[in-house]
Amino acid sequence: MPDIHIERNHTLGIAGAREVARQWVQQAEQEFGLECAYTEGKDRDTAQFTRAGIDGTVEVTASTFTLDATLGFLFSSFSDQIEQKITRNLDALLDAPQGGSRFA
Repeated sequence: MPDIHIERNHTLGIAGAREVARQWVQQAEQEFGLECAYTEGKDRDTAQFTRAGIDGTVEVTASTFTLDATLGFLFSSFSDQIEQKITRNLDALLDAPQGGSRFA
């Protein structure tokens, strides 16, 4: 069971959702030092991310974003703050005009 689970519905379609997901991946790499691998599928894309103490996935469809992350011992005590930051960033991207502005 993941320590962090965030699910958001959207109306961007798969092309718009991919753009938002790629922006999220870029931001996560820069801001959090995560190593990310993005795999595009026909109806569903998956971004896997990792670094010492955190592993997870973002699943992207034409109508949903689902993020699951498992935190190591050192990060687990900060799970609420980490989840709040990720939620703010993802919501900012999804609420941006055409789903694609910089994070807050």
